[in-house]
Amino acid sequence: MSDSRASSKKEAKQLRAQAAREAIDILYEISTLLNTHLDRRALSLCVSLVENGVNPEALAVVIKELRREAENLQQDGPDAMDVDG
Repeated sequence: MSDSRASSKKEAKQLRAQAAREAIDILYEISTLLNTHLDRRALSLCVSLVENGVNPEALAVVIKELRREAENLQQDGPDAMDVDG
């Protein structure tokens, strides 16, 4: 492969990565305004899941349920996960 083609592919890859970062930045701002409490990494993972076919509504339900469970575990204290009782 010639240097110019390799350079062109590298530039295209960098442009796609930059566009993805900008999209996540915009989505993060919207997410913050909507008080979703998702950080950039979590938001990026959610976007990736949706892009790969996960139903967004189902994903939202799972996230809410995980948050509820985490809150319940925190309220129950450190012994909540002790299986030996």
